[in-house]
Amino acid sequence: MEKEIANRLSDREVRFTKGRQEVIAALVASDGPRSAAELHTIIGNKVPLSSLYRSLAVLEETGVVVPHFATKGLARYELAEWLKGHHHHLVCVDCGAVEDVEVPTMVERRLETIVTEVATTSEFLPFDHALEIEGRCSRCA
Repeated sequence: MEKEIANRLSDREVRFTKGRQEVIAALVASDGPRSAAELHTIIGNKVPLSSLYRSLAVLEETGVVVPHFATKGLARYELAEWLKGHHHHLVCVDCGAVEDVEVPTMVERRLETIVTEVATTSEFLPFDHALEIEGRCSRCA
């Protein structure tokens, strides 16, 4: 995966710095999207917080990571689908935890049908979708 990311950054004339490598490693090890503060806790002092934010911005601009915005407006980042694969999220409205969830192929097909039907009512041509289910995690329930 690192080679794919390095190639993508190189194609866009962006260096794959040690700090960016640390951010990627932390996201690879995570079970869902992480906020900058959560990433900083994982990475520690190896990457100053200001550099972490710059790295996230560069990685987002190059399409390596994507932001997701929680119910309280907090941005959480994860690897882009071209690296991690298509999936959806379970979002706890109490603690803010976000968990990745892959759905069975039949369910994904039904979701795609629903997305197409909803978009058609507005003469909109969908090319992708993301599902975030809000509720309470097992710790908060």
